[in-house]
Amino acid sequence: MKWLIVTGDDFGLTPGVNRGILEAHRLGILTSASLMVNRPASEAAAILAREYPALSLGLHLELPTDHPERGDAEIERQVTRFEELVGGHPTHLDAHHNAHHDPRFLPAVLAWGRRTALPVRGHSDVSHVSKFYGQWGGETHLEQIGVESLIRLLDEEVRSGVTELACHPGHVESGFPSSYAAEREVELRTLCDAKVRQAIVEREIELIGFRELARLGTLRGGQDRSSRPQVSSR
Repeated sequence: MKWLIVTGDDFGLTPGVNRGILEAHRLGILTSASLMVNRPASEAAAILAREYPALSLGLHLELPTDHPERGDAEIERQVTRFEELVGGHPTHLDAHHNAHHDPRFLPAVLAWGRRTALPVRGHSDVSHVSKFYGQWGGETHLEQIGVESLIRLLDEEVRSGVTELACHPGHVESGFPSSYAAEREVELRTLCDAKVRQAIVEREIELIGFRELARLGTLRGGQDRSSRPQVSSR
């Protein structure tokens, strides 16, 4: 059986990203979101998410790459802040720009995963696919986040077991705080395209969220998969 989790990163980054992620959940294939807790729109994101109980909500850590010695304390602070905002525990852990793969932070993040029985992106039984992304080599490649590209990823990357596809849908406002901007609008349209939904049905892929992993008996939070082949991070 093939199960697919579709996770919108950067939830809480801006009001437009919040709207885009929830639109992709309501009208598209998005089943999960990763919440930033340090941003001005974080509290609004947590409040809006309460209206969508089927949306799995994890923590999108922002790790201090310039000050790795602060990593442990920052992880604890952000976990606590997540619980304050959401009123519960995250369903999964990952990090902005996949910084949790950095060996300076990975042991601490994995320790949190083991302690809380939460899957850590790229280090659990859930395979991680990061190829649905519209910038490579510093250049924009919208063809990589179009409908045909996403369907091709379904064929090439979704195998038996559980797969997580990371994405970054959103609406972009003036003064958007990220160079990954127009690409978010394209991702949103692709995730909501009826052809993508039909392709998932035809391939007998079941869409799930992280909350459903325990039901499947596949959850091994914080398991280190460093000995297994890893998808390259952005």
